[in-house]
Amino acid sequence: MTAAFVHPGQRFDRLDALRAVAMLWMAAFHFGFDLNHFGLLDPRQNFHRDPFWTWQRTCIVSLFLFCAGVGQAAALEAGQSAARFWRRWGQVAGCAVLVSIGSALMFPRSWISFGVLHGIALMLIVLRVAAPLGRWLWPLGLAALVLPQLWGHPFFETRWTNWVGLVTRKPVTEDYVPLLPWLGVMLWGLAAGQWLLAHRRSVLTAPVPAVARPLAALGRWPLTFYMLHQPVLIGGILAGRALGLW
Repeated sequence: MTAAFVHPGQRFDRLDALRAVAMLWMAAFHFGFDLNHFGLLDPRQNFHRDPFWTWQRTCIVSLFLFCAGVGQAAALEAGQSAARFWRRWGQVAGCAVLVSIGSALMFPRSWISFGVLHGIALMLIVLRVAAPLGRWLWPLGLAALVLPQLWGHPFFETRWTNWVGLVTRKPVTEDYVPLLPWLGVMLWGLAAGQWLLAHRRSVLTAPVPAVARPLAALGRWPLTFYMLHQPVLIGGILAGRALGLW
C-alpha cells in the first residue's frame, strides 16, 4: 500500500507496475467477495475456507507487503526524512482506523481490528528500525515466517493481543494480517530492495514497456485505491441490483 519514496522526480516504474498488479488482483478478489456477500454467487463459495480463494488472498497480501518492503528500501536510500515518514505513516494508520469503523458497520460480528493496513502501519515502524541489519534481514524474515507455525498460545487470541499472530486458531474477522508471519514477507521485500539497489539497480530503475505505463501510474496511488475500491464495487453492485441487472 505504501508507494516508494524517492528523490523528487524519480520513480521506480517497475515497482509501481508490480504494485498495481496486486491492486487490480485485490479488486477482482473483492468483487467476487462482494458478489458472494450479496448472494449473487453460488452459495457454496466459501472465501474463508476454499483453497481457490484463500490461496489468492495469501498471494495478494504477500505481493503487497513485498512491494511495501522494497519501497521502504528505496525510501531509506533516498534519505526520506523522519517527518515525511511519520506523515505517510499517519495516513496509513488513519485509513486503518476508518477500515475498522466501516467494517464494524457492515460486519458487526466480524469487524476488522487488525487487517492489512493495521499490519502495514506496525510493520513500517519495525522496518525503519531493522533496516540497518542488512543481510541479517533474510534470516530475521525467515524466523518471522516460521515462528507462528511452531508455536501459538491462547493468550494471543483476544482482540487486544491477536495482532502479534501467535494464535492457535484464526480469529473471526473479515481481514487478519498480524505481525507474524507477515512481517517476514515485508522484511524480505526490504532485504531484496536493498540488494537490488546495491547490485542490480537497473532491475528497478529501467523503464517499463509502453503497455505497462498505465499500471505504473496506477501503482503510485495504492492507499487511495485501497480506500476507494470497495465503496465503488459495492455501490456498483447495489446500483445493478436496483436497476434489475441481476
